[in-house]
Amino acid sequence: MALIKSISGIRGTIGGAAGNGLTPIDVVKYAAAFGTWVLQKTQNNTIVIGRDARLSGDMVSRLVSATLQGLGINVIDLGLSTTPTVEMAVPAKQAGGGIILTASHNPKQWNALKLLNATGEFISDEDGKQVLALGDSEAFDFAPVTKLGKYSTDDTFLQEHISAILALPLVDKEAIKAKNFRVVVDAVNSTGGFAVPMLLEQLGVEIIEKLFCEPTGDFAHNPEPLPENLRDIARVLEKGSFDLGIVVDPDVDRLALVNEDGTMFGEEYTLVAVADYVLQRNGGGNTVSNLSSTRALRDVTEKQGGSYAAAAVGEVNVVNKMKETNAVIGGEGNGGIIYPELHYGRDSLVGIALFLSHLAKSGMTMTRLRASYPNYFISKNKIELTPEINTDEVLVRMQERYAKHPINSIDGVKIEFDKEWVHLRKSNTEPIIRIYAESDSNATADHLANKIIGDIKEIISK
Repeated sequence: MALIKSISGIRGTIGGAAGNGLTPIDVVKYAAAFGTWVLQKTQNNTIVIGRDARLSGDMVSRLVSATLQGLGINVIDLGLSTTPTVEMAVPAKQAGGGIILTASHNPKQWNALKLLNATGEFISDEDGKQVLALGDSEAFDFAPVTKLGKYSTDDTFLQEHISAILALPLVDKEAIKAKNFRVVVDAVNSTGGFAVPMLLEQLGVEIIEKLFCEPTGDFAHNPEPLPENLRDIARVLEKGSFDLGIVVDPDVDRLALVNEDGTMFGEEYTLVAVADYVLQRNGGGNTVSNLSSTRALRDVTEKQGGSYAAAAVGEVNVVNKMKETNAVIGGEGNGGIIYPELHYGRDSLVGIALFLSHLAKSGMTMTRLRASYPNYFISKNKIELTPEINTDEVLVRMQERYAKHPINSIDGVKIEFDKEWVHLRKSNTEPIIRIYAESDSNATADHLANKIIGDIKEIISK
């Protein structure tokens, strides 16, 4: 069993003892903490909630709703929904905040409370610490019986979300419809199972083959959209009857694409392709991704005359950097597209609409489009340390060792080597340093990562 309390929310496995998993007691405690924070911060007594389809979702949702009502907060429940839909609903409903009940790409035994501020964006580091402190102190003041909050449902907002996407100038519905695209969708039996086909139908996609699109929450495979988990959709596409495959995670904020021959477009390249389209149509502009994302985004940005900036890992950090640099698009290399013209949050649905517009206008197949981008490979590794080793000190020593190279230390240590890089990040929960290395070949990326691992071993052996 596990319970992880972080600034962006509360995540844990269902069951077990209170404090060791996401039990009903923990759900109530942190829902009360967040509701109290919203009342203190905004004096607004409305909160929007929504959930993915995982098995524990209904139970957790009822606990959260009742707790918020007990604080005198009015709850607008979107029911089965998507993370970006809830994000957009918060400001649209003039609410003081939002809670998304999803553990994102984690397996079905997990669930979480993801916390949104009044603008529908993830709460900041400072705000998250305040919520956690309220939870630890249990400084809750529940409402008297005459002032309990009201509960209402709204199952119409997904359509409002889709309508807003269709109204975007860069979403070319006519170009998409003219292509008569044949698409396979893998939604891992969560809410993307109805949200993605709903969008595709309204975009004019001719044929939609649904794979794991029943929102039962009984995930058909590991829900993280990585190549090793996407063998079923790859086999369908290998037969040659479809133009592309679309894969989303359980809460529909990560988008992976599969080529017409069953090969992977590459999760890192979802953002690269969509950004390329936006930059072409905008006549350039600035972009942002996190430090662990591919250099290819920087390449396509600079090709269009824009500037690229790197943010610390974490959606809230990417959003802050995007605002700071006035970026026209940004996101994360895990398939997270953030398009500010719609809202500041990772959104697979807007990513799909923009990508299909790009594919339609390019006149290319998926494989040809992918081949048009710089080809980089990321090697992902980790080194486990003993608890007595000071990981911060190790990172400082690595920074000193590579001081002659450009270094970014806003989130761990990222070392630049011409068109290659290595990013070292410590885990917040265990004595591990994660090591990401990128190069134009798998072998070189692996070699670079192993060289850094050797350096770390040398440092800790002294």
